[in-house]
Amino acid sequence: MPAIVMGPMANVTDAAFRRLIAKYSRPAGPAVMWTEFVSVEGLLSAGRQRLLPDLWYADAERPIVAQIFGGKPEQFREVAQMLREMGFDGIDINMGCPDRAVERSGAGAALIKDPERAAKIIRATKDGAGDLPVSVKTRIGYNKNELDAWLPALLAEGPAAVTMHLRTRQEMSEVPAHWEFAVGMIETRDRLDSSASKPLILGNGDVYSLQEAQEQARTHGLDGIMIGRGIFGQPWFFSGQPAPELASRLRIMLEHTRLFAELFQDIKNFSIMKKHYKAYVNGFPGAAELRARLMAAEDLAEVRALTESYILSA
Repeated sequence: MPAIVMGPMANVTDAAFRRLIAKYSRPAGPAVMWTEFVSVEGLLSAGRQRLLPDLWYADAERPIVAQIFGGKPEQFREVAQMLREMGFDGIDINMGCPDRAVERSGAGAALIKDPERAAKIIRATKDGAGDLPVSVKTRIGYNKNELDAWLPALLAEGPAAVTMHLRTRQEMSEVPAHWEFAVGMIETRDRLDSSASKPLILGNGDVYSLQEAQEQARTHGLDGIMIGRGIFGQPWFFSGQPAPELASRLRIMLEHTRLFAELFQDIKNFSIMKKHYKAYVNGFPGAAELRARLMAAEDLAEVRALTESYILSA
């Protein structure tokens, strides 16, 4: 059975959203959850306390993997030790983020252009992680498909898993994911490692339903699928059940807002919730007007009043 997992997304997959997913999607899934990505340099700096909320989790979210990014191999060992002590079930290294600020530090997608440094980062992380599995999330290449060289370079370091976003860094998310390359990834892995403990290969990109995830995994022989944008506004995504009726969906949105406010008051900007409102409030009469009002809301009280008023009038 392929593993269908929840991917890391900055300012999306925080503790509030993950707790909601744990409540409405389990016990069916996801098989694993990821945190938002966190800078290793930041975790070793004087400003470390500001980043720790991105690593908050509850036992209901297990198994939970911490995702980290950075460009200096020597920093990964110490951070991996820290994450092991924090009780995470695994550590994932981001080697695919296209953000310019991330790349300028030699991190994220910049590592696709520097396989030697990427290898040193994996080794250092494994040294610090002890018996925790260490995985990598990346892309098929920087300006073009480089899987023939990039994937073997990663696999040579023995990660527990590689999740491949099936686009290049240059393509961002502006073209359809290249699922036609998925079978070749499995063939490459199996050619290089025929052992029972060979690294898992997961695909990522343009998957918007649980059925589609399962079909992509079966069609291409993948060990799993990572869901990214498909979970927006759908904390029940992994349950395999139909979406709740409208009033229930809006109450879940309100619960999400309350969780966010309780966990992150004076820590994270309330405007982060607004990308979720765009996803929750769609496809029903009056959605555009309600969405516009929610986008202008400044706190939980306003969101509660708007949501409850809509439910009562619907």
